[in-house]
Amino acid sequence: MIQFILQNWRHLLWSAGILAAAIVAGFLVRALVFWLLRRFDRRKGSVIGHSLVLHGKGPTRWIFPLLAIVCVLPGLPLPHIAMSALEHIASIGLIAAIAWLVILLVDITSDVLSDRYRIDVADNLMARRVQTQFQMLHHIVVVLVAVVALAIMLMTFSAINRIGESVLASAGLASLVVGVAMKGTLENLIAGVQIAFTQPFRMGDAVVIEGEWGWIEEIGAMFVVVRIWDLRRLVLPLSYFLQHSFQNWTRTSAELLGYTYLYTDYTVPVDAVRAELKSICESTPLWGGKVCGVQVSDSDRYTMQLRALMDARNSGDAWDLRCLVREQLIDFLQKNYPGSLPRYRGEFETKSPNGALPEKEGGPNGGRERVTLPGTPVR
Repeated sequence: MIQFILQNWRHLLWSAGILAAAIVAGFLVRALVFWLLRRFDRRKGSVIGHSLVLHGKGPTRWIFPLLAIVCVLPGLPLPHIAMSALEHIASIGLIAAIAWLVILLVDITSDVLSDRYRIDVADNLMARRVQTQFQMLHHIVVVLVAVVALAIMLMTFSAINRIGESVLASAGLASLVVGVAMKGTLENLIAGVQIAFTQPFRMGDAVVIEGEWGWIEEIGAMFVVVRIWDLRRLVLPLSYFLQHSFQNWTRTSAELLGYTYLYTDYTVPVDAVRAELKSICESTPLWGGKVCGVQVSDSDRYTMQLRALMDARNSGDAWDLRCLVREQLIDFLQKNYPGSLPRYRGEFETKSPNGALPEKEGGPNGGRERVTLPGTPVR
């Protein structure tokens, strides 16, 4: 090795200088390109320009210098051995850079779709559908590009090619072993593809899973993150959603019906409660403006159940509206009809000293005195 360097030191030194100059030129071209992109982004405010500046910083640190090296490599005065080694290294780096560039294009497309189909607006059903599909495809494409790029880089080594040819005969057994070992991973990847196209849920959907109510916050390549209403996160594998049932409150529309139950006495004026509910709904922007009514939904021997039904534009508004209506209707009954709140009635029988019931005409209640429990008015 030392003898090789001593014999070719002039060619090696000259080639090293050319390579260093090419690398510096690559960085200068990169700096010029990004300067122009930033100016264009400030003037036009383009989503593509902003996304390219944001996501392109990493890949271009390698792509521009590698392209410069590939351009000057054929003209370097190097021996065949050194030239072959440099070409091999440059080809591996170029494969990785191209893979990174493909991922960069996917990221830019994701940003463009996120800007065009926004989920932070009221009517976002189409936006959630598109973003859910593309997010799943995004993760799958990234995994496939990384696997293919790694495979191509490994195939550039002749020794690995020979190993691959010798192992080809046992590929069936190897595939079976790998399939068993990666059963969970493959199951989640396949579930991700199914969810992307069938869409049992989407980004931002309000769901009830494992007894917890929340929103779909993130859909990854292997798992889904559900943001619970109290800001906890429930993390579930993708395969869970193909094997278990769950509630999706916003499957076809973000609008929901909210309800509140009240338990009252039989003397409650239902029409007054109905009018008060209408007043409450009209006074708050949480109400959707379509449904507002009170129904006697059930009754037993002590109380009558009232159901107040309202509509809201989304699950968050529906929850807040239910709490608001429940609070204000209880306050309305306490202030205006306190006798209509739930109460229990009782009746006692009085006996004469000898243990017999008095004659019916012997008392104003026919031998019975009707009383109520403490704290309730006598009727």
